[in-house]
Amino acid sequence: MPIATDDALAPWLLLIFKLPVKQASGRVEIWRKLKRYGALAMPTAGYVLPSSPANRERFEWLATVIRKYKGHASVVQAQSLGELPSERLKQRFIEARSRDYELILRELRSSKRAQRKLSRIRKRFQQIVEVDFFNSPFRSRVETVFARLDDAVEVPETDGQHAAKRKYLNRTWITRPRPGIDRVSSAWLIRRFIDPKAKFIFGAKLERHPKAIPFDMFGSQGFGHRGDECTFETLRKDFRIRGRRIAAIAEIIHDADLEDEKFGRREGFGLDRALIGWAQQGVSDEELLRRGIEMIEGLYQSISEPENAR
Repeated sequence: MPIATDDALAPWLLLIFKLPVKQASGRVEIWRKLKRYGALAMPTAGYVLPSSPANRERFEWLATVIRKYKGHASVVQAQSLGELPSERLKQRFIEARSRDYELILRELRSSKRAQRKLSRIRKRFQQIVEVDFFNSPFRSRVETVFARLDDAVEVPETDGQHAAKRKYLNRTWITRPRPGIDRVSSAWLIRRFIDPKAKFIFGAKLERHPKAIPFDMFGSQGFGHRGDECTFETLRKDFRIRGRRIAAIAEIIHDADLEDEKFGRREGFGLDRALIGWAQQGVSDEELLRRGIEMIEGLYQSISEPENAR
């Protein structure tokens, strides 16, 4: 197995290790981590991942854990792996992720669509996407099923919920100056689905605008981050705004705002950088909001296009 030191010549990372026989629990822990990282077991010895800084960090961390269990571990960069050509190795990764996606599809089709179960399945799907290094064609099939389920969700509103929404009509909403991706998308959501005549103002002191509804304001009782969710997600849940496009935008805004890669969505990062660039140019808060709302509307319309039109 040729070993390379130049990343450009070393497309693969190989973790070779040995644990003491008595470390049964440690062996299970390592195996679970390898499975979570999407590593493939080699026929002879070791586990392989495509070479990347993230995968290198994962293998190095596992090697440290193995050594703590009194084992031996090495992480090497490999240009090739024995008699297995790189294209065949890539195909093995695709096949492994395809099997994972097929299990998700079976679970979705047999599920009664209880919300708790769907959330768990969706989380598992995102974990698979994270290690789908070579883009299995089965991913789009799973996304299509999720889209159908999102579109099929209909939750009737009670009179009390209608009344709760009415109190937010024709109101002024307040947020912090220099709006970013979460706040402009929240403003778009408010105006499109909650309060079509909403007015937006910017300020740091709520007492100067006692009748305004705060959103994404630190320390306020209005709408903002809740747990590990951004303001857009809070508004979407509180006002029961459903649908495939809104669900997709919620994932996009979450990942761009919180940068935790929860949903593996990258589309929002470019929008966020554009807003940051305009802010650095001295564009006013009102103009930032206007441009941001237009961008989110464009994103919304693009998601609504039929798959065969892309």
